[in-house]
Parts: sequence; structure tokens; C-alpha cells
Amino acid sequence: MMPHRFLVAAATGLAVLFTSAAVLASAKDYEFQPVAAQVKNGAGSELSVRLIHKATGKPVEGAVVFRTRLDMSPDSMAEMTAKHVAMPGTEPGVYRFKADLTMAGGWALKLQAKVPGETETVEGTVVFKAK
Repeated sequence: MMPHRFLVAAATGLAVLFTSAAVLASAKDYEFQPVAAQVKNGAGSELSVRLIHKATGKPVEGAVVFRTRLDMSPDSMAEMTAKHVAMPGTEPGVYRFKADLTMAGGWALKLQAKVPGETETVEGTVVFKAK
């Protein structure tokens, strides 16, 4: 009878451990960062962002970026937007976009993404300086 109680206790402990880990995970555990904060002004500018898991510092692969907005809100001109399209990634955890930046200055790329295994939507804003 003793081995049975041990197995039940061990299984219960593992269940609590895994449940706690899932509860502790949060969209706030992730961050978008610029690969290069300075970009060229004009048509065909490339904007690259890295999505990282803050606790480990490792890049996050396989995220689905489903909503983006590119505007000049860093320069108090949020109504000034730029067309942009997603491009294929070239390295793990890096998400690339091609944009037509119509003027020099600060541009904010606002992103929403679904990360594998994360129930919440990850949101972030990355600021670029077009020169």
C-alpha cells in the first residue's frame, strides 16, 4: 500500500508543478526589440525586430504576428502612417518588414503576436529612427 501512496503523492506534486508553471507564464514575459534601431528613409526600408523571452534572453521562434501598425507617434504624429509588408525571416526569432517610410524621424512599429504555448496575445512597440 505504501508504493501506491507514494505514486499518488508524486503525481499530485507533478500536476501542481506543471499547473503553476502554466499560470506563471504571461505575455509580459516577452519583448520585441529592434535588430537595428536606425533605418534608411524612403521606399523599401527594412525593419527587423527580435522577439525574446525575457527570462532566458532567447529568441522566440514560430510566433504569428497578426496585427501591425507603423506610425510616427514618437514624433507626435501618430496620424502619419506608412505602408509595410511582412517578409520571410532569415534567423530564429527575427521578424522582418519592408516599409515605405515617407519622412525622416521616429517611427513606431506596433505589433501583436501569438506565441506558441502562450494563451495571451503578446504586444509590443519598437521605435526606429529613419535617416
